[in-house]
Amino acid sequence: MARHSTSINPLKMSMPRRWELDDQSSARLARASARRSHHPLWLSLGLLATVIFLGSLWALTPTSGFLPSAMTTETYKTTKTHNTPAPSRTPSDLTRIASAGALALGALTLAPPAATEAFAQQGCTSDVTGNGQVDGADLAQILNAWGPCLGEISAVTPGHGSTLGGTLITINGFNLAGTTAVKIGGVACTSLQVLSPTLVKAVTPAGEVGDGAITLISASGVSWAPVPFSYVLQAISSVTPSQGTYSGGTAITITGSYLSGATSVKVGGVPATSVVAVDATTVTAVTPAGSVGAATVEVTTPKGTATASGAFNYTSVVVPGWATLIEAMPDPAVVTNETLRAGIIATGLAWRVRDTGTNIEMLLVPPGTFMMGCSASSDEVCDTDEDPVHQVTLTNAVYFGRYEVTQAQWVASMGSNPSYHSGAGYPDAANRPVEMVSWNSVQDFLAAAGLRLPTEAEWEWSCRAGTTTAFHSGPGFPNGSNDASLAGQLGWTASNSGGQTHAVGGKAANALGFHDMVGNVWEWVSDWWGSFDAASQTDPTGPTVGSYHTSRGTCWWDGSLRVSHRIPSGIGTTLNQVFGFRVARNP
Repeated sequence: MARHSTSINPLKMSMPRRWELDDQSSARLARASARRSHHPLWLSLGLLATVIFLGSLWALTPTSGFLPSAMTTETYKTTKTHNTPAPSRTPSDLTRIASAGALALGALTLAPPAATEAFAQQGCTSDVTGNGQVDGADLAQILNAWGPCLGEISAVTPGHGSTLGGTLITINGFNLAGTTAVKIGGVACTSLQVLSPTLVKAVTPAGEVGDGAITLISASGVSWAPVPFSYVLQAISSVTPSQGTYSGGTAITITGSYLSGATSVKVGGVPATSVVAVDATTVTAVTPAGSVGAATVEVTTPKGTATASGAFNYTSVVVPGWATLIEAMPDPAVVTNETLRAGIIATGLAWRVRDTGTNIEMLLVPPGTFMMGCSASSDEVCDTDEDPVHQVTLTNAVYFGRYEVTQAQWVASMGSNPSYHSGAGYPDAANRPVEMVSWNSVQDFLAAAGLRLPTEAEWEWSCRAGTTTAFHSGPGFPNGSNDASLAGQLGWTASNSGGQTHAVGGKAANALGFHDMVGNVWEWVSDWWGSFDAASQTDPTGPTVGSYHTSRGTCWWDGSLRVSHRIPSGIGTTLNQVFGFRVARNP
């Protein structure tokens, strides 16, 4: 049988063969390989070749670095596509590459079959070219890419910020230790902090609305973030109220865009207190003390600082000499009608005070114009004495008691309690309205304290609080309602009182902050009883003489809570337990 003369490459012995050997040749090759694998000379030569190869690479390479163990083949190819330098060499990288190179170029020509098979199974991670084997082409690409590692950005947070700049961004990634600059849209960020090889922070520059590419600069080159940074128009659209006392303490609501996460509010350059970021469009705060005049409002968020020049005006609020200040500016949560709030502020008077003589809490009612008279409900028509509807203008502000005068307040001034709903059977009697008081007896209380009763027009204007409906505003119906089924939320009447008065403040307030304007007890006003006139009136005070005085607001015994409901009563009448009153006072 003729001999076959065949050159065998041991590197391919573990791969599918492209030729066939006869049985005798195969047996001889197996015996020769077995002898080499156990011969000390072969092992020594293989080791020597590996050492020489490693030393040559190390000595000849002008810079330091092979493909790092953490860098995948695809990452390397991407790096080369962008013409960026290759990564720096580490001992683990060198060991890995040297093992592949030594085996490929020399060691495997001497190695036993077991070593060849092991290399074939593990060497694919070093197959840079992707041709299915580790060879000189892989080594050439690795040597060509020799150099420091390029930074890689994996995430940037937050991903958007104010066009004004000032957003602190956090950059996460790899090989970031050599970062020398961060740019957005080609403009350098400030306050660069290289905190670790995986963490960098910087503050954004100002920019135009839209996206800007994020780039990281290092000695290795330029790295690009996977997504751009979005500049948004962060702005303040309004400040409510826009005025407040220079002593501070005004609760303001700031509306705008991209205000979420607000960390501070400044008015006139001074930090406000009680800052609450309600949502992306609303921030609330309490103003600090300032100087009379216009002040700039600033809201700072993680995206930057939004500024509104002259958005808040510090004023000198007047507190009446007979009062103690509780709150200078109207609270939007109490005075829910924006027009009325503006009217209160425009007066220059303190909104919420306490009468020092009686300890009665009082709220300011601004001047205004309204239609006075009949407002029918869904189940009740008006009485004839509520017509005709006519226009009334009140030119002066007035202070009203926030609640009906209580039994405790009456006793403190008058010494005795005429009320029916009092004593041991009524544990909360002190806070219930005083009743069984006539129009005449009320005058004695008022004279002692320097107070007065409101006019009928003042009373209806204060009760309506900006509404034109049968019932004033309440929870779920801020503009009032004609629906009688909702009226029980506003006052105590025959349908819900249980046949008695109740502590003041137990029902919903109206849009000026007054409680029990309807229900609980009838409230005396200063006017004599009389018919309405269709003509427009300014600051009306009713008829000059009469036989009866007027009561407004209904009571726990009656059934109607309509704002326009009114009755006449004799000046000496106590009428059991249904008459009480609310005080008024000029500023």
